Parts: sequence; structure tokens; C-alpha cells
Amino acid sequence: MRLTQFTDNALRCLTYLALHDGESSTARDIAQRMGMSTDHLVKVVQKLAQLGYVETSRGWKGGVRLVRAPDQIRVGDVVRQTEQSFALVECFADADSACPIAPLCQLAPALDEALQAFLAVLDRYTLADLTAKRRQLTAAIREASITAAAP
Repeated sequence: MRLTQFTDNALRCLTYLALHDGESSTARDIAQRMGMSTDHLVKVVQKLAQLGYVETSRGWKGGVRLVRAPDQIRVGDVVRQTEQSFALVECFADADSACPIAPLCQLAPALDEALQAFLAVLDRYTLADLTAKRRQLTAAIREASITAAAP
């Protein structure tokens, strides 16, 4: 299974914000420091705001910030809420599947069980877990920003 870029960017954005202790950051700053497209991140931030993970404000001191504590944000929940589809195979998404064995197939239930196990593991982790190595993460972001800005 592969997560979409949208979900990856959502998790990276939340990680960045968790490292900044409730301070506001601009989408442009987050995107630059985390190696993302600003335009794409704006859409991600809008979704995260709709879901109640962040709040946004306009103006000179505006930006985006976490509104929930990192230990209250489950990775599995974020993945469920930002992925468009968990259809691992055609028959998951298409009731009119062309597969002749679909009604008898045991692959679909096995894949569904695997997906549920995948999500159950992610449910054991919070944003606080992802940012436990706070100093190292902050240094890595700073170093990547310096490298990206170098001529």
C-alpha cells in the first residue's frame, strides 16, 4: 500500500507544526522547509482545518497552527481522513468488477484484513510519537532549509 502525496504532506505539515509548540507558521514557510509545493500544501491545510487539527488566520501575524495537542492526534485517524480511497484492488472500489471470481474470491477479504491491521498499527501512534526526537528533527529541517537555500 502506498499513501497519497496529500496524506504524506498532511502528516509532514502536522509534524512541522508539532515541533513549533502552538506557534503559527505560514504555509509558504512550512512548504519550503519541508520540501513541498506551497499550492498543494494550502489545500492540505484547508482539509486539516476542516478536520479540526489546525486553525488558520490571515494578516501580518497570520498562519497555521495546531489546535490539538500532538498526543491527541492519532496517525491512523489522519490517514483515514486524508486518503481518498483504500481500494487496494479493483473489486474493492467497483461493484461492477469484471473479475469473474469476485463473488468467491478470498483475496479481497485477506487484503481487507491486512488493511485493517495496517490502520490498527497506525492507531497506536500519535503525532507526539512522531516528534519524540524533537531536537534531531528540528536540526534536520534547519539543515535541509540551509542546503536548499544555498546557491
